[in-house]
Amino acid sequence: MSAQLQLFEARGANDRWAVRVSKRARRLSVRVYPGGRVEVVVPPGASPAMVQRFVGTHRQWIDRRVADLSGHPGGAADLRPAAIYLTAIDRQVAVHYQESRVPAVGVRSLSETDGLLVTGPLRDERAVAEALRGWLMRVGPAELGPRLAQLASDCGFSYSRMQVRRQRTRWGSCSIGGTISLNVCLLFLDSAVVRYLMIHELCHTRHMNHSRRFWSLVEAHEPKYRALDRELLRGWQQVPGWVFL
Repeated sequence: MSAQLQLFEARGANDRWAVRVSKRARRLSVRVYPGGRVEVVVPPGASPAMVQRFVGTHRQWIDRRVADLSGHPGGAADLRPAAIYLTAIDRQVAVHYQESRVPAVGVRSLSETDGLLVTGPLRDERAVAEALRGWLMRVGPAELGPRLAQLASDCGFSYSRMQVRRQRTRWGSCSIGGTISLNVCLLFLDSAVVRYLMIHELCHTRHMNHSRRFWSLVEAHEPKYRALDRELLRGWQQVPGWVFL
């Protein structure tokens, strides 16, 4: 569980800034999303003064990232996309909108065109984004699950189960019990990067650390892992703004 807080009097802050308290966080961190939205993640008990010092220390870097990502095509200016590009599975989905008087925004598939129809009170951007996220979370397990299972079989790995989540700070994880969690945002990344992330988590079923033996196992299955890991770190730039609105 986590809590969402307003940024503590950060100079120049607006509704694109937020602090999120996470029980899983061990230290303060900051992420800038496409569109220029800034999120500071802090562990429980972090004081306002501590957050202010952290933001002040990293302010120049934050401002540069905001400038870089504010004009990104997947950012805040595209909260009602005309199309959704799922790069990992080479699929483009057209999105159509129809204003209606129903109380809630809904999404349904147009099977004849492989598109989506969004209906309801469309002026509510957050409700539209939430409806699109609901659709995305249905696509995620159906597409990522079989790919992980096939990769595990091909490479001789096993895991207990797979789940798809919409994580803000992790692309994936593997629990001690062998549960692999994949971020639904992987659908927006290149398929080679997604394969690397899956290899990375499958290797954690044998080594629950980042030891030399772990990285040797990763390299045995993906020799180009260093370049792919760097690309993965930049992957948030490919995630549309509506995914985390």
